[in-house]
Amino acid sequence: MRDIAFGQYYPAESFVHKLDPRTKILFLIVYIVAVFLGDNFYALGGCAGVFFLIMLFSRIPLQRLLRSLKAVLFLLLFMSVLNLFFFEGGKPLYDLPKPWRFLIITDKALYHATFLAARLLLLVLGSSLLTLTTTPVSLADGIESLLKPLKLIRFPVHELALIISIALRFIPILTEETGRIMNAQKARGADFESGNFFKRIKSLLPILIPLLISAFRRADELGDAMDARCYSGSKVRTKYKKLTYGWRDLLAAFVGVGLLIGVIFLKIYTGALV
Repeated sequence: MRDIAFGQYYPAESFVHKLDPRTKILFLIVYIVAVFLGDNFYALGGCAGVFFLIMLFSRIPLQRLLRSLKAVLFLLLFMSVLNLFFFEGGKPLYDLPKPWRFLIITDKALYHATFLAARLLLLVLGSSLLTLTTTPVSLADGIESLLKPLKLIRFPVHELALIISIALRFIPILTEETGRIMNAQKARGADFESGNFFKRIKSLLPILIPLLISAFRRADELGDAMDARCYSGSKVRTKYKKLTYGWRDLLAAFVGVGLLIGVIFLKIYTGALV
């Protein structure tokens, strides 16, 4: 669990790290829209090219990014199996006797399983890149700034941004706490790796109870610390560090708009391959 990259900040001096958090949030939204609009591998290839370009400018190792896939590996495999064996239509790639016909894979099923898996990979890697290059505080400030118009209808923008910031900060903390609890249980003779699937799930129950207790204790301590510092929400609250746009943000905006226009162009003029 320590290898999961989502929610963890990777400090570096790079072009992407110096971008305004609002720019990175908006770029991620445009990137997600482009990935979902793409209905063929040409469009996904363009999204992947932009992603790898951003990864190079962020100076984050690919191995560190790939760790974020561990959280969705089961979902990825499950989705691929469903599409391989239950997608209707297409030409069978091989033949089997009648009792085993349900195991036949068609060319359309293989295409859609590969396409959906690639789309999910790009979504997870793109989201992880945002949290790896943006501190939780900057991310919360960016969300609060983007949602400022909702204050006109008395929406608690600052409180929502604070909740998101705390949630992102607690992800690596709870991950480390889970590792410590598992090591303590292993020292007492607990076995989490042997047995069938249901037995291994049952063996995790002694971890969940102390983890929940630890989470509630940390939340209570955080609340006391905020009360001790006279935290009063968004009223008459100023910012120590103000967000400003620069030339990097303008360049990122051009890349994002270019990506979206390119995907829409491919969607109109090429269509799906299958």
